[in-house]
Amino acid sequence: MSDATNVKVTRDESAWEVELKAELPPEVLLKHRATALKNIQKTAKLDGFRPGKAPEEAIVRVYGEGAIMRAAAEEAIQEELPILLAKQDFVIVDTPRVTTDEPQVGKPLSFTARAALAPDIELADYKKISAKHKATEEDTSVSDAEHQEALTHLRRERHRIDKVETGTDPQKAAEESRATEEKDLPELDDTFVQSLGYPDVATFSTAVRTNIGNEKKMRAQEKKRAAILDELVKDSKVKYPQALLNYELDDMEARMTDDLSRIGQTFESYLAQSKKTREELRETWKEGADKRAKVRLILGKIAQVEKLDPEEKDVEHELGHAREHYKDANPVALRAHIVHMMRNELTLRFLEGNTEPLSHGHEH
Repeated sequence: MSDATNVKVTRDESAWEVELKAELPPEVLLKHRATALKNIQKTAKLDGFRPGKAPEEAIVRVYGEGAIMRAAAEEAIQEELPILLAKQDFVIVDTPRVTTDEPQVGKPLSFTARAALAPDIELADYKKISAKHKATEEDTSVSDAEHQEALTHLRRERHRIDKVETGTDPQKAAEESRATEEKDLPELDDTFVQSLGYPDVATFSTAVRTNIGNEKKMRAQEKKRAAILDELVKDSKVKYPQALLNYELDDMEARMTDDLSRIGQTFESYLAQSKKTREELRETWKEGADKRAKVRLILGKIAQVEKLDPEEKDVEHELGHAREHYKDANPVALRAHIVHMMRNELTLRFLEGNTEPLSHGHEH
């Protein structure tokens, strides 16, 4: 049973946090002051006394009443807060953040605790949304015109390479290649396609058609997935704590920093060029981060409802590949990341009606 008084609990809908305000009576603080003082005494090293043997008066004189009362307040709140929160119908997913007045002997202590609530997800009718998008299949066949256009582009590219190899300036070679009529472009002969790793023109031509088809299928899949996710986010009701939005913003910043480093830039130099502060840039990302957070939660909830989990052998297979590229990664975190990504992929395939096993054609 809690000794706290004037307890007031509210739910912050915008931050999706619970806020608890309460007071601890002076006698409760006094009880914990005695315990705090003894705890300090056990480890205190004061001149003239053996460790742990200094008298309480000396501890108070050296450490000060304020430090002892702060330790008492911390101990008291750690004892009372779990009891108070247990009485509430809230599921908390993070350690509460506590603020207090300055504790004083003989006076009650007011404190405020805030903690993130577990996300609340009311799913849209995802099966209906899935069925709707499964019924609309985009044509991904490759026409002869598309095939011919690709081959012509490759002939033009060969023409440009030939000119560069014979001493023409690269910029001029590119301009001349674009201006050359199709009938005057070099043919794709066996010698050229063999330099690309193909045995003959016929095999190369078939491979080009296949690659175009695969590219169209990939774009169609991305378009369908985006449409499904847009509708799920729009029609689902999702509440989540600020911490998750901050996680997505941090991830977006980390990815941008990594991308910039690949071209020899820093995040700070990008901010200087764009004339924005870090806070201003992150503000422009909030809408995208909000959508990412909701997609993450929605897919996780659907996976939970439908019991969609990757098979252990597939996880181990992916984990083996990941270890080759991220040798220094925390093994527990790496595994959790892989399971999360594979579960999301399974859920997306479920929504788009793809029954292909995850172990086949899953990208590393």
